[in-house]
Amino acid sequence: MKLTDLRELMHRRRADYGLGLSFDTFRADPLIASLQWPADVVEQFLYDHGDHGPFERDYGNVDLSTIVWALEAVTAEELSTMPTGPSEAGCIEQFALHPGHYVSVRNSGIHVGVAEMWRDRGTWKRPPLLLDRRLLDSSASGLQVLEGRTRVGILRGRLRENDFVAATHEAWVGRPA
Repeated sequence: MKLTDLRELMHRRRADYGLGLSFDTFRADPLIASLQWPADVVEQFLYDHGDHGPFERDYGNVDLSTIVWALEAVTAEELSTMPTGPSEAGCIEQFALHPGHYVSVRNSGIHVGVAEMWRDRGTWKRPPLLLDRRLLDSSASGLQVLEGRTRVGILRGRLRENDFVAATHEAWVGRPA
């Protein structure tokens, strides 16, 4: 199954004058349920960004059914140079220019507690999504940031500004089955 196979579901998600499908209804759809992905991964990748143009360009050809997700510890050193998809190259570096700003704007609503996490634990509140690059090109190696570019940008900016950053960070990592 590819992102293009989900277009009709993505359209229904945003339909009905902005009311669309709730996350629970979306996740229960047989196409999504068949992936057996963690709810947090489904929400961040497919529900929030599945029809986002850059995601479609960068990940549209990936067979979603071949991805297995697990929470892993990833070092700050690895994250400090990890790329994102080519359609949004450079965006992590833009977020890194003003980490304090992005922490403050992410510290309200559902994101309350983001500033405290960075201050007290030197990490994010919600694990980002990283993808094994072999899923994109069988000859590639390493990981790339799929979702969570702002979070990784904050980490890089804090490293640059010598602010407290934990040595390791929890992330959802998608690898070939």
